[in-house]
Amino acid sequence: MKKTLLLMIAFAFVGTAAMAQLEQKDYKKEKAEWDQKIKDELKLSADQVAKYDALNKEYEEKFNAIAQDANLAKDAQKEKKMALKKEKETRLFEFLTPEQQTRYKELIEKKKKEMEKPSNG
Repeated sequence: MKKTLLLMIAFAFVGTAAMAQLEQKDYKKEKAEWDQKIKDELKLSADQVAKYDALNKEYEEKFNAIAQDANLAKDAQKEKKMALKKEKETRLFEFLTPEQQTRYKELIEKKKKEMEKPSNG
């Protein structure tokens, strides 16, 4: 009986760890796909792609630092992340043309609407 219980607990831990890893891979895959979509849809030049990639790397580190900060409450983390998103967008718009800025805003709106839809799963 004890062996069965221990085995079930062990499987639960392994399953949970596997799911967390899978979610992280999905997130990284989605992010890579989103970045590629931005580059393609906005028709970024080679110079803009380099700036876009550098901006993403810089802000990814900042977002991770917020996420790792155990002293911050969830609300405070969310607030800081929202402020960072605005700051990142402002810096992004410094090297996008007005047409690219408009297209970027359209893509963001479309993504927001897609995320608001209840997922069937």
